[in-house]
Amino acid sequence: MAEMMQFDLVSPERKLASGQVRAVQIPGADGDLTAMPQHAATITTLRPGVLTSEGPEGEARYVVTGGFAEITPLGTSVLAERAYPADAEGRAALDVILQEMRSKAANSSGPDKDALDKAADDLERAIASIS
Repeated sequence: MAEMMQFDLVSPERKLASGQVRAVQIPGADGDLTAMPQHAATITTLRPGVLTSEGPEGEARYVVTGGFAEITPLGTSVLAERAYPADAEGRAALDVILQEMRSKAANSSGPDKDALDKAADDLERAIASIS
């Protein structure tokens, strides 16, 4: 049996996941990474994207809009700005967030506009990956 670690995914509104998993694929701000048991201690910021956990019941996918992940040898904790299951209901909420980002970007300039455009592009790709 594969080694397991604790995984917790929370947003300000709710706890979305908590349990034992084999791996967590994280959309890090500096690139995607996979946390596994005995991973070196790491803290990373998140970019908008799909976070995937692989547990005994199979794969679970969530879309996050940003936040932080703390990885230790014993587990991974993700504090997301906003997070939704990668399903039809989550997609509807994410479509609204995407439109808000696009609107803010249209009313911004300089580095703020660039950051909002990048985040919106990342979120749009994540939404497109939801079946």
